[in-house]
Amino acid sequence: MIKLIVHANEVITMAGKGPRVGADMQKIGVIKNGAVLIDGQTIVAVDTLEQLKHSHPELVKQAQHIDASNQIVLPGFVDCHTHLVHGGTREDEFHMRLNGSTYMDIMNAGGGIHATTERTQQASFEELYNKGVRHLNQFLLHGVTTVEAKSGYGLNWETEGKQLLVSKKLHETHAVDVVSTFMGAHAVPKQFKGNEDAFVDVLVEEMLPKVAAQQLAEFNDVFCEHGVFTPAQSRKILEAGKKLGLVPKIHADEIEPYEGAELAAEVGAISAEHLLVASDQGIEDMAKAGTMAVLLPGTAFFLRAPFARGRLMIDAGVPVAISTDFNPGSSPTVNIQFIMNLACMNMGMTMEEVLTATTINAAYAINRGATVGSIEAGKKADIVILNVENYRQMQYFYGMNHTTTVLKNGEVVVRDGILV
Repeated sequence: MIKLIVHANEVITMAGKGPRVGADMQKIGVIKNGAVLIDGQTIVAVDTLEQLKHSHPELVKQAQHIDASNQIVLPGFVDCHTHLVHGGTREDEFHMRLNGSTYMDIMNAGGGIHATTERTQQASFEELYNKGVRHLNQFLLHGVTTVEAKSGYGLNWETEGKQLLVSKKLHETHAVDVVSTFMGAHAVPKQFKGNEDAFVDVLVEEMLPKVAAQQLAEFNDVFCEHGVFTPAQSRKILEAGKKLGLVPKIHADEIEPYEGAELAAEVGAISAEHLLVASDQGIEDMAKAGTMAVLLPGTAFFLRAPFARGRLMIDAGVPVAISTDFNPGSSPTVNIQFIMNLACMNMGMTMEEVLTATTINAAYAINRGATVGSIEAGKKADIVILNVENYRQMQYFYGMNHTTTVLKNGEVVVRDGILV
C-alpha cells in the first residue's frame, strides 16, 4: 500500500552517508512542511508535498494519507544497548542504594548481576518471552523501532542460550527488530571466583563456538572492569569471538578507568559502551579508530554517578550514540526521549546531537545504518510522529513521551499513542 505522511511541521531526515562525527552531528536535515512517501515497507521519497506531487504524481494520487499536522516526523529511534531479556526486578537494590550502598557493595554481597542471573536461570523460556513482549511494547510506544539485546544473565550455556533464543523469537514475532549480542562475559560465576581464567576458557572454548555455530548473535560483548574481567581477559574473549565472525563490543570504563576505551580501539570494536570514566588517551584512540561511543546517561542518573564526557568525545572526533541501557539493576527505563533530555542537561550535548545519537549513529552502532536510522529513499519505513511543534520542544518538554504514531516497515503499529 502507498502511504503519504503529510503536513508535518518538520521532517527530520538524518540523510547522509556513514555515522556522524564532530560538527556533522549537528546536521539533522530539517524539511519544513515536509512529507514522506512510502511504498509498502520502503521509503520512496521525502520532500515538501508540492515537490512530491511533481516528482511522483501517480504514487501521490494513490496514497493513503497520514496527517502529521502540527507535529514532527523522525526516523524510528534505535536503542543500541539494552539487556532486554532477563528475569525478575531489583527494586530492593534501589532501596539499598538510596540508603548508602554502592553498586559494587551490592554486587559483592550477592546482588547485582548475580541476583538477576539466578532469576533468569529459574525463569522458563515462555516467562522470559512474555516479559520481553511487554517490554518491547513499551519501547514501541516510546517510538523505538529497533533494539539491541544482550544476553549475560545466564553465565552458563543453558541460560545464555535460552536468552539468545528468546531474543531470536522476539525478533521474529514482534514489530520491533531485535539485534542480538552475546555477553556471556557479563560477570564471573560464583563457582569461578578466584579462578576467573578458567571461566574465560569456558567462554572461549565452549560458549562462543556454540553462539557462532547456531548463529544466535551478531556481536560479542564483555564487561571489562576491576573485579570482573581484566583487559587481558577481555582481549582474549573479544579476539576469540572475532575469529568466529562475532563483532566486538565492550562495556568499558564504567566504574573505574581500566583501559577499556583503549582496548576497544585496539581490537577494532564497533563500539565501546558506558565510558563514564574513560581516559583522555582512550578517547583519542577511539577517535582514531572510528569506534562508536555508546553513552548511557540513564545509568549514570540512576546510580548517581558522574556522567560520561559526551561533549569532549564529540569535540575529539568520536562518533557518539546514546541508549537507555534498559536493564533491571542500573537503568530500568525504556524512555529513550528522557535519555535524550539527560544527555542534553548532563553531558553537554545539543538538541541536534542527541537526535543524531538516537537515530543514525545508534543504527551504525549495531550495523544497521544502511537500512534504518534516517528517512531516505530506499530505507525501511521505520518512522515516528511526535506531538511537538518542532524538534527543540522534545528537549524543552522533558521527561515526557511525545509519541503519537509509529510506522514499522511501513505499517502503522502505534496510533494516537496506542498499540494497533
